[in-house]
Order: sequence, then C-alpha cells, then structure tokens
Amino acid sequence: MRPLILAAAIATALPAIASAQTYRASNDLTVVPLTRSTFEVIESRGEGPRGMWCAAAEYSERKLGKFGRVYIAKARGASQTRDGRKAVTFTTNAASLSQGPSTSVSLSTRQVGVGLNTAHAIQFCRDYDRDVLRPLR
Repeated sequence: MRPLILAAAIATALPAIASAQTYRASNDLTVVPLTRSTFEVIESRGEGPRGMWCAAAEYSERKLGKFGRVYIAKARGASQTRDGRKAVTFTTNAASLSQGPSTSVSLSTRQVGVGLNTAHAIQFCRDYDRDVLRPLR
C-alpha cells in the first residue's frame, strides 16, 4: 500500500516541480529548460520571432549565465513540454545542433542552426514595458 501512496504523491508533485523550473521572460513568454544548455520558448499571444529571440536571449543570460550565441536547435513547431502549443527549442551549445551553426539576414524561428549573439537578441526585449509586461506603443 505504501508504494502506491508514494507513487501518487510523486505523480502529484511532478507538475509543480516542472513549473517551478520554468522561467517567465520580460515579454511574458514561458521558457522551459530541457538540458543544461537547451531550452524551449513557448509561443503565446501571437508573439513572433522578435519575442521568441528576446525570451531566449534573456534566459540564456539571466538563468544560464551565457553571454555568447544562442541557436535554434528545433525550429518552430509542436512543443515538447506543453501539449497543443507551439514552441522553438534553443541551445547555447553549437556542438549539439543537428546541422552546423549559421547566420541569417532575416529574423526567423524556422531554420535549425541559425544563431544570434545574445547581446543582439536581448535588444528585442526593448519592445516591452517591463513594468506592465505588454508591448510599448
């Protein structure tokens, strides 16, 4: 009987543990860590590439302490952590990419391997008023 109670307690606690690990970016997007260097930015409120890169760069700098480049590890598509949601998986580890790192002249979340310097991508966060977490007008 005790193993069943313990299993039920663990199953109940897992969602709380997982949500405690998430990060809420200044633009109100949720970032979910997947590994030490890979994380998923959950799409919300019709946010486009600028918002996704903002959240990725902010998480990389503030939570991972990485100030180099952040890359798309998995292009925009079905979330790995939130059923029915769209997301982009980013990484700070270029060696983990399924294809080599690259740069792009357009801002997108649809090409694996594209990377931006976090100092560049964090500039997209200036589109948001940090006090009320909504786009500036």
